[in-house]
Amino acid sequence: MHIIDLDARAVRASAELVSTASAADLSKPTPCLGWTLYGLLAHMTTQHYGFAAASRGDGDPATWKLLSLGADPVHAYLDSAEHVIAAFAADGVPERAFPLPEFRPEPFPAEQAIGFHLVDYVVHAWDVAKTLGAGLELDDDVLDAAHAVAAVVPAGPARLAPGAAFGPVVPWKGGSRLDQLVAHLGRSPAWTSPFEPHFASA
Repeated sequence: MHIIDLDARAVRASAELVSTASAADLSKPTPCLGWTLYGLLAHMTTQHYGFAAASRGDGDPATWKLLSLGADPVHAYLDSAEHVIAAFAADGVPERAFPLPEFRPEPFPAEQAIGFHLVDYVVHAWDVAKTLGAGLELDDDVLDAAHAVAAVVPAGPARLAPGAAFGPVVPWKGGSRLDQLVAHLGRSPAWTSPFEPHFASA
C-alpha cells in the first residue's frame, strides 16, 4: 500500500528534525497553542504507539493515554517513530480495520487510518521545524497525499470544539504547498518562535 511508504517518509522527516533538538529546546513554545516542544513530542509519541496498536486491531483507549518521555525525550520520540513505521509495514496491515477510539467507535479501513496519521505527521514535522527554526522539505507525493486527506477535514464550528484535532482555517495566499496545507489545518505559515533572534534592518 503506497500510503504506508508515504507515511513512513513523513514520520522519518519528523524524526530527523527531532534528533537535532537539545534539552534547552524542549521548553520552547510550538505552533500548537499551549504546548512546548516537550508537550508536542509527548503527544506525537503517544499517537505513534496508539496508531501502531490500532494496526494490530487493539482498540483499548488506554493505549492513547499521554505518555511520559522519561529521561531522554528525544530518544523516546525516535523509538516511537521506528515503532509505528515497523507496525504499519507488518504483513497483513493493509487488509486490517483500525480501531481509533479517539475518532469514532467504529474502526476505519487501513488506508484511511494511515492517511490520518500521515497528515498529522506532515503537520507535526512542520510544527517541530518551526519550533527549531529549521527548514522542512517533503516530496511532492507526500504533500499530494496530505492535501487529499486535509481536503475532507471538516471546517467551520467543528474546529472550535474542545479537543478538535485542528484549529480554524487560517486565511493565507501564496507560499508553498506546505504553507497552504498547514493554513488549511489551522496553523499560520508566518508563525515564528519567540526564541528566534530578530534583527532590525539598518
